[in-house]
Amino acid sequence: MRMRTGFLLLIVLLAFPLAVFAQEATPEATPEAAPIELPAVDPLAVTGDIVTAGSSTVFPLSEAVAQLFIDEGFSGAVTIDSVGTGGGFERFCGKGETDVANASRPVKDSEIEACAALTPARIPIAFRVGTDALAVVVSSANDFAEALTCQQLAAAFSGQAATWADLDPSWPAETIRLFSPGSDSGTFDYFVEAVLEAEDCGNLGDEAEAAILGAANIQFSEDDNVLVQGVEGSPYALGYFGFAYYNEEADRLKALAIDGGSGPVAPNFDTVEAGEYLLARPLYIYSDATVMQDKPQVADFINFYLSNVDSVIGDVGYFPASVEALNEARQAWLDAMGQ
Repeated sequence: MRMRTGFLLLIVLLAFPLAVFAQEATPEATPEAAPIELPAVDPLAVTGDIVTAGSSTVFPLSEAVAQLFIDEGFSGAVTIDSVGTGGGFERFCGKGETDVANASRPVKDSEIEACAALTPARIPIAFRVGTDALAVVVSSANDFAEALTCQQLAAAFSGQAATWADLDPSWPAETIRLFSPGSDSGTFDYFVEAVLEAEDCGNLGDEAEAAILGAANIQFSEDDNVLVQGVEGSPYALGYFGFAYYNEEADRLKALAIDGGSGPVAPNFDTVEAGEYLLARPLYIYSDATVMQDKPQVADFINFYLSNVDSVIGDVGYFPASVEALNEARQAWLDAMGQ
């Protein structure tokens, strides 16, 4: 079953927070920490519409939370558009036409400046909602690759290695067919930074983005389903995208273990929780305090999201944020609402 890239449901709006809150990308859980409890939300009592857009990675998580919101009585309309993290911030900060931005990376300074230039100005607030293990995948028909070092991964996506044999002489001398999210995607930004720019991996610095954009035999798409189908279609394909999209097609795809220097590590709950998997990253939703206060349905939806995300995140295929990270997000909600 393919994941949808658009979602329209009858639901009520909730208000979003103000001020930019920089949450740690990989917060450590505090065993003694008790979860902060937000005011109870009754979806039956919420009215209005909610408009969200952004990350294709966060899309299935927001869709699952919205469906739960509806199942519990919300009768308004919730729109969730999958347009990439950059596209989501363009609609939230550049045009001011959405209530929530879904993001698989932190907001950029240029996007904060665009939000500030709106009338009325917006100040994006980050709400950490979970953790993704970026899946590096091949087709299940690939019977030779089980793991890659981060240097091999960088060589493939920078165009330095044209064939599988260039990565490992024991592998076939077949052209590597590459599949990558487009440059508007937060997943693309994360991959460039964590793999191609990183000194221990690609070490390409400022040339990293140009290298992947100029690589031969590469297909870009903002639609992760297109990437999934591309990788499934060839035993010599190599791609990367959010873990949920791999999880949905695990019978047709194989997730490779990644060696960041301490040996190959496969992406799963235990390795992500322990901080051992190299390509684990935070997932966010963003809003603005004035939006949240002017549109109570938006505030209520974010409250519901932060209070219930852990009940659906495993089924979607992602991993929970730590108690500390969720507490920070919930405190940001309280601060935005003046509570």
